[in-house]
Amino acid sequence: MICSRDRENNFLTAENLELPGSPISLNSRFYIERPPTEALVYTEISKPGSLIRIRAPRKMGKSSLMLRLLNQAATLGYCTATIDFQQAETAIFESSDKFLRWMCSNLARQLKLAPSLDEYWDEGMGSKVSCTIYLEGYLLGQINAPLVLALNEVNRLFEYPDIAQDFFSLLRFWHEQARTVEVWQQLRLVLVHSTEIYASLSINQSPFNVGLTLKLQEFTDEQAQDLSQRFQLNLSKNQIQQLTKMVGGHPYLVHMAFYNLCCYKGTLEKLLQEAPTYTGIYSDHLRNLWLTVEKQSELAAALQEVIETEASIELEPLISYQLERLGLIKLEGNNCIVSCDLYRLYFRQLNLANKNKTVLRIEELQQENQKLQSLMYLDTVTQVANRLKFDWEFISKFYKAQKLQRMIAKNIQN
Repeated sequence: MICSRDRENNFLTAENLELPGSPISLNSRFYIERPPTEALVYTEISKPGSLIRIRAPRKMGKSSLMLRLLNQAATLGYCTATIDFQQAETAIFESSDKFLRWMCSNLARQLKLAPSLDEYWDEGMGSKVSCTIYLEGYLLGQINAPLVLALNEVNRLFEYPDIAQDFFSLLRFWHEQARTVEVWQQLRLVLVHSTEIYASLSINQSPFNVGLTLKLQEFTDEQAQDLSQRFQLNLSKNQIQQLTKMVGGHPYLVHMAFYNLCCYKGTLEKLLQEAPTYTGIYSDHLRNLWLTVEKQSELAAALQEVIETEASIELEPLISYQLERLGLIKLEGNNCIVSCDLYRLYFRQLNLANKNKTVLRIEELQQENQKLQSLMYLDTVTQVANRLKFDWEFISKFYKAQKLQRMIAKNIQN
């Protein structure tokens, strides 16, 4: 890295550059606002009993926005807590009771309160009621201030349908309680997730059809130009358009390009030329996507279909859900298109469909071979073991008997 310009003159140094991929710190010069998103969430969080949903594919800036939302809440004198479901061990999801106790204990510790779960948990009342009593009678009562509860990586709960059903209906109940119960007006919920929700939740029990919903958008050319100037890069409007055509205005991919241009002094033309290759700056990112997709033959086949088609196409909802979560496609109504040229060029050269067909054909041949081996020993008419089977069994047992006889003779000799 060769950045070493003077901080006092507002120049970049190696110390004040941030590696792309992590949430952008609050004091960073590299956070680009995407109006009216920030203004909307700052206003909404001040409303009693509010619920905000932030939705976007991976690495689109959800966590960076959540940081700023929580900071705004703290500025207003609110208490804040974050539950990240990626931190939970698999054992936590064994039951709704265990999950809700884990969440409540986590909340109490973040609010610097003793958990005291057993004082409020009643097995006869059930875990949902116990959790509600705990929040209302203990946490909200103790802090005596609005509480902003941010729930990150909500998508993980859909791997556990029973828990998702119980928990999301509980969130909806808490949100609606704010209409009539003053203490529940102190609770402000923020749900952060990757894609549209395809869980089978009742319309009256789902928290995903109430409150303020924000889908984070990609950078416009103007926003990308703004970020390039913060990296003190002198890129023309045409160059910015070339970059956004390649990476689609994806914040992480744009940030990665400017970071590398700033630190390693290459040219944009060379960066774009190498972008979809194994030696380009996105190679690790692309490889991780490929490793995820190639494990699931249906995903690989669907992605290949999308990248080979210039027009948008319709996919099965769950397939499009998974591909959008990875950021590989964009949804246009019920139809899908590939997110950007980077993904089209990279995955097209991998030829996913043919590789997938080869793997499937090998599996089919292995199954056919096993079946043929079993048929070798059956009479085609009677389906009873044939002479070949008899001979094989006889020879096998004969050699086993000889081996046993040698072992016995050796023991007697000893």
